[in-house]
Formats: sequence, C-alpha cells, structure tokens
Amino acid sequence: MSAAERLGQARAWLRQDPDAETRDELAGIITRAAAGDTLATADLEDRFSTRLAFGTAGLRGALGAGSNRMNRVLIAQAAAGFAGYLLQRSGSDDARPTVVIGYDGRRNSRRFAVDSAELFAGAGLRAILLPRLLPTPVLAFAVRHLGADAGVMVTASHNPPNDNGYKVYLGGSDAGSQIVSPADAEIAAHIQRVADAGDVGLLPRSDAYEVAGEDVVDAYVAATAAVAHAPFGVQEMRWVYTAMHGVGWETFSRVVKAAGYPAPRVVDEQRDPDPTFRTVSFPNPEEPGAMDLSFARARAVDAEFIIANDPDADRLAVAIPDESAAGGWRRLTGNEVGLLLGWRAAKAAQSTPGASLACSLVSSPGLGAIADAYGLDFHETLTGFKWISRAPGMVFGFEEALGYLVNPGTVRDKDGISAAVALLGLAADARVRGVTIAGLLEELGSEIGHFASGQVSVRVDDLSIIANTMTSLRAQPPASFGTRAVATADDLSRGGAGVPAGDVLRYRLADGSRVVVRPSGTEPKLKIYIDARAGSASEAAAAVAELEAAVRELLAERG
Repeated sequence: MSAAERLGQARAWLRQDPDAETRDELAGIITRAAAGDTLATADLEDRFSTRLAFGTAGLRGALGAGSNRMNRVLIAQAAAGFAGYLLQRSGSDDARPTVVIGYDGRRNSRRFAVDSAELFAGAGLRAILLPRLLPTPVLAFAVRHLGADAGVMVTASHNPPNDNGYKVYLGGSDAGSQIVSPADAEIAAHIQRVADAGDVGLLPRSDAYEVAGEDVVDAYVAATAAVAHAPFGVQEMRWVYTAMHGVGWETFSRVVKAAGYPAPRVVDEQRDPDPTFRTVSFPNPEEPGAMDLSFARARAVDAEFIIANDPDADRLAVAIPDESAAGGWRRLTGNEVGLLLGWRAAKAAQSTPGASLACSLVSSPGLGAIADAYGLDFHETLTGFKWISRAPGMVFGFEEALGYLVNPGTVRDKDGISAAVALLGLAADARVRGVTIAGLLEELGSEIGHFASGQVSVRVDDLSIIANTMTSLRAQPPASFGTRAVATADDLSRGGAGVPAGDVLRYRLADGSRVVVRPSGTEPKLKIYIDARAGSASEAAAAVAELEAAVRELLAERG
C-alpha cells in the first residue's frame, strides 16, 4: 500500500473513532505523516498494516489508535462481529442469545465493556453487564451460573500496563470454557465483515442492557468459600496477600472471611486496582521484583507464607520462607503449587469413578505420578485452559504458568481465588499437624518421587530464528542432551493420542527426564521446558541444572 493510500486508510479510521483521546493521537500522526515525517509514516504503517488477530484467547494488545491496537473502534467491530456469530449459532430467528460482560481495572476496561453491552443489546442479544470491576473467574462463573450463551471479559491479565484485551467464552456443554478452534476463525470472519463494512458509528446500539445484581457475586463467593473451610485451631496463622494492583482483593477477602480463615496481612501499596501498576515494572508474579513488596511485608510480620494474585486474579503465586534464597523468601514454581493442589484433589477423588487429573504437556509429569498413585485417570493437553478445562472427568487441572482449576463444576477456567482457598486449606491442615508448606512438598516427594522443573527461554527480534530452530530440530532430532540419551522424540505437529496438533517437540530421556520445546503463543520467544525426577529434591534440581546447560549448548549449535 502506498503512503497516500495508508493516509487515506488512517483518515477513514479517524472519522469513525468515537474516542477523543485516540482521535487526537491519530490526527497528530496523520498531520506529521502528510508533511513527510518519516517516523510518523512508519508509525502509521505499524498501526494499520495489519489488525490485532482474533484467536482462541480473543484479542490482546497495546492501547492506541489503529487496527493494530486496542481501542473503541476495534472493540465495536469485535462486539458486533461476535454478536453476529452468536445469532448465527443460535440457529433460530426467534432465539435471543444471552451474553455476560465483565471487566477489570485496566485503562478503558469499563468503557470497552459498556460499548460491548450497548452493541450486543443493539444487535438484539440479551446483554448482562457485571455490576462493577471484578476478577476474570467471576465472569467465567457467571456464564455457567446464569446459563448464558457466551461471555466476554475485558482484561489483559498480567500484561504490561498499556495493554488491554477481549477474552471470549461460550456456553453449552463446556460453559465458561475459553473458545477453541474452529470458533475462533468463525468469530474472526464475522468481525472482519463488520470491519469491511466501514463506519462503526452506524452500528445499532441500545442502552437496554441489564446490570447483574450482587447476587451473582454472592453466589461466586459462597461457591468458592466452599472449596476449603478452615479447620479448628488456625486463627493464629500468619500470611500475606497481594492483589498486584488488580481486582482480586475485594472478592478474595470476602471468600476468606466466608471460609473462616484469618485475614491476611495485606501489601497495602498493591491492594487496590491501579491501571498504572506503579510499584512493579511488570504486573506478573512470575517476573523478577514483582513480589519484592510481599517479601518485605512477610519479613516484617514473620509470615508463614505469601499468596499473590495477578491483576485479574485468574492466577495464583505462592512464596515460602527459604534461608537459602535472597531475602529469605522464594516463590514456589507453578509446578510445585500444581502438584500440591493435585495431591489434595487426588486424595479427595480417589474413590470417584472416572475422575481425572489434567495438565498441559509442558507442566510437571509429577501430576501423572499422583494420578497413578491414587488410581485416577490422567490427561496431558496442549497449553492453555481451553484444552485443560475440556479433559474428561477432570477434578483438577493446572498449567505451570501459575494457572489452576480446582472446582470445575463452578468455574471452568483457571481461577486464582479458588486455588488460593484450596492452598489455604492445605496450609491450615498441615499447620494443625505442625507441618509447613515446605514440609508438604517433602512429604509429597517421599510419596511419589521428587520432581523438579526448569525453563530456558530465548527471546528473539526475528521470528524466523524460532521457525528455523524448530525446523532444524525436526530435521535432525538430538540424540542426547549432554550425557543423557534421548529415548523417544515426539513431534506433536501431527497430533495424536487424543492431543490436538501443536507446534511442539517432546523428548523423553533414558533416565526419565523430559525436555519439551515450543514457540511461545504470546511473545517472540522459544521456550524449552525441562523436568527431572530423582530420589531427593537436591538430586532432581541438579539434574535440571545439567539439562538447562545442555539445552543452551544445543541451541547455540543450532542457532
């Protein structure tokens, strides 16, 4: 497209934009580009040469003007397209699909949610807006609780502060689960037709949407508190909580009180929603430094453990005292928390016919060992809760990226609040016996073997590097990683064994270790997941360290 054509495209977008802030932003860029400013011309190219792709995770990107940004024009196109999809899916002219809309505390979240409610109502749908900013799990719960045909959550989860997103759920047999293919492509096609039609200002809108009552939130609180009620004798339990500047605190504090647990010592600086996330450089509990204030608070109150939610409270992080760690505290890995919660679920479900545990194929194989020990089925899925939540008979599911599903009959997606309550239950029951969370990990290791995990993540500027590395590994599979021989090499791009196809390579090693390689689905990274099992925690950790070094050496050779 020529520079003149790109300017015309940008001006057409400007004319339909209802947002004064992004109109002013774009008008300035257009003026500079028309005057020959090369930086402004390049900026227009970045904003309009493509559009944010709608996939199984919906939409997510930086706020700003243009088709390659999150803004009110793009949201209008998405909402109208999704409405068209739902009407077509209903299969009847008399049907009136119901869609529930939730939103978090990020910039423009409420505005995008209200726009969506007005456009859904204008298209003839029954639109129900949640009463205020709330965690993502409450929206996933509401889809099931209200028997809705669909749900939309406006959130970018733990992305950088200037991002926002549009997460879509469908009702039906997997109500409250994230969408999977081919629904994503079908919705994307409807959105594209709306975008091609032109001015979103001509789309019908209506303020005849409903606002859900507090009873929906009350029902979520009651159902989540029931996950684990506090045992007698734990009122002196000292623990710290942070909401990471997100929306978790209000709902979580109600759940904690209803379940009978002592109130936490809160990281006050991060308790309330703040779209600037002012105390962290990246609002993700996994990132270095994100939990530093939590560690400081825990040291000050002599806490027994820390619980953290990410900004939309669908993920859970846990930290425990550790004299060998810098500052005396360490965050447990997602696999450590997942195995503890899976152990808890397995004990409760061991006499239930058809019950299963599920995790993504890059999460710890220790969950399979737990399932074997308790006579449960076990399912490995592709990454993402859209797959984990659909595992047959699942009573618990997790992924190593701090996502846990502990009550699938209530919320069919990862839920950092219910997972936190389950963790509180574990910690409280152990405390009654005089055991810490670290002691629980040791007990679990003694029962099923000690599992350790690691990850090598390679960020690139050129995505072709990732593609070339995957091609090289497929053409010439490694025979070993260091001194550890490869027993089997699986290319999951062809699918099989009940697992949909994915760009994943899995190597099972002769000593029982495992290496899994895949491109990140959200970042320009190649990710390599490493798992080892040994007779002690230190031996397993040493095996992981050796494999990490071997993986880096292999990547350097193939680079």
